[in-house]
Amino acid sequence: MHTVAVLALDRVIPFDLSAPIDAFGWARLPDGREAYRVRVCSDREEVSAGAFTVRAPYGLEVLTEADTIILPGVEDPPDPLPPGVSEALHAAAAEGTRIASVCVGAYLFAATGLLDGLRATTHWIAAPDLAARYPKVTVDPNVLYVDNGQFLTSAGAAAAMDMCLHMIRKDHGSAVAAHAARMSVMPLEREGGQAQFIVHDRPPAPSGATFEPLLTWLEDNCEKDFTLDDIAARAGMSTRTLNRRFREQTGTTPLQWLHRARVRRAQYLLETTSSSVERIAWQCGFGSPTAFRERFRRVVGTSPQGYRKAFGPAA
Repeated sequence: MHTVAVLALDRVIPFDLSAPIDAFGWARLPDGREAYRVRVCSDREEVSAGAFTVRAPYGLEVLTEADTIILPGVEDPPDPLPPGVSEALHAAAAEGTRIASVCVGAYLFAATGLLDGLRATTHWIAAPDLAARYPKVTVDPNVLYVDNGQFLTSAGAAAAMDMCLHMIRKDHGSAVAAHAARMSVMPLEREGGQAQFIVHDRPPAPSGATFEPLLTWLEDNCEKDFTLDDIAARAGMSTRTLNRRFREQTGTTPLQWLHRARVRRAQYLLETTSSSVERIAWQCGFGSPTAFRERFRRVVGTSPQGYRKAFGPAA
């Protein structure tokens, strides 16, 4: 039987710990037998899990016996890791053991150096910090999980279930994974990626920035068919100067900023109205519904209809 070792370090995040336990625990082979043997292990007898304490029945020695190791996130991830943990993970990796992290468990994974040179993900809100701490890791904040073969990482919270179901399907096929998904009351595959859950705030400008009135004007009039010349005329400067100073203050170009403002407006309308996609495309200044759908998917990671299904008035 395939053994899954879930490593609970001190201050483990409860959901990150329980999600893989449940996902693999629910998996059943066609003859009804359990597909996985799940073992919770730790480097100490007891660990804090926020509102309660976890007494792990196994120590780090279980990692050498596991076929898959799961690294749940912890509050304030330590670097370096507790004594013996990194060594045990390296030894398991050398034997070909599959290792996967949940949410901010990617910090623990990255601290071992095993993710160096690889693509990884974590909760979108932690992605910039993870990338800054571990520059050898290519952090992608827009996906639900990343599968590098032996090493996997998942985004926040429910994305752990997406990753676990993906591993179950690879191990035992779609029928076994679909059963586990039904027991989890979630789809086997979700449309889009983590980007659809990211709050796309207006790109920041420094306090007192000279472009603040221009940004407000663009936001309020994003449905209009502006050209770069129109925006430069409003700002009272040449297009070349506008591009240079706009990037200095916002980190992007005027037209890219306008596209994102239109997508933010579209997200709001999809969440709060029953207007058709075609009408919303017109209300937000897109040239056509096709252009709207392409731009929306590029920024948000799913289609307008998929976004409305997840976040609309009837969601």
